[in-house]
Amino acid sequence: MTLRAILLVLLLMGGAAAMILPAFGDSDTAPIYTKRNSDLALGGYDAVAYFTVGAPTKGDAAFSTDYQGAVFQFASQENLDLFRADPEKYAPQYGGYCAWAAAKGQTAAGKPEHWAIVDGRLYLNYSRRVQRKWDADRDGFIEAADAAWPEVVGSSVSGEAAPHGS
Repeated sequence: MTLRAILLVLLLMGGAAAMILPAFGDSDTAPIYTKRNSDLALGGYDAVAYFTVGAPTKGDAAFSTDYQGAVFQFASQENLDLFRADPEKYAPQYGGYCAWAAAKGQTAAGKPEHWAIVDGRLYLNYSRRVQRKWDADRDGFIEAADAAWPEVVGSSVSGEAAPHGS
């Protein structure tokens, strides 16, 4: 292989990495779960509404912002402003991946309909069944997920599969 061909391959590889890496943000931030071929966080639900309304609330594209490589939508300008002022307060833990799976050192899609706020933080789970398991020992699973998450983020993160045993 010629030097020119090697450089071309490296350039192409770098371009591919540049397309993948923005979803993971910088090394100090967790990736945000989005469905394949989408950049929409929380499936378009309003992250702030979990705290203010106490229920999953669909957002509106008119009230959206980019955060950690994903698009967050909100039901109102007020909620968008609250998020922009303190995104870490409202963004889901583990990037919106399933909190139970994160505790197991795995990833699975977090579903906006299966949620809880614990100590002022939003957590999602894959399904109602998984959430019942997580609810049985929330503090223990959060502690395990907090410990496992840095390694999970360092590995290949893909949330389409269900967690084992779900």
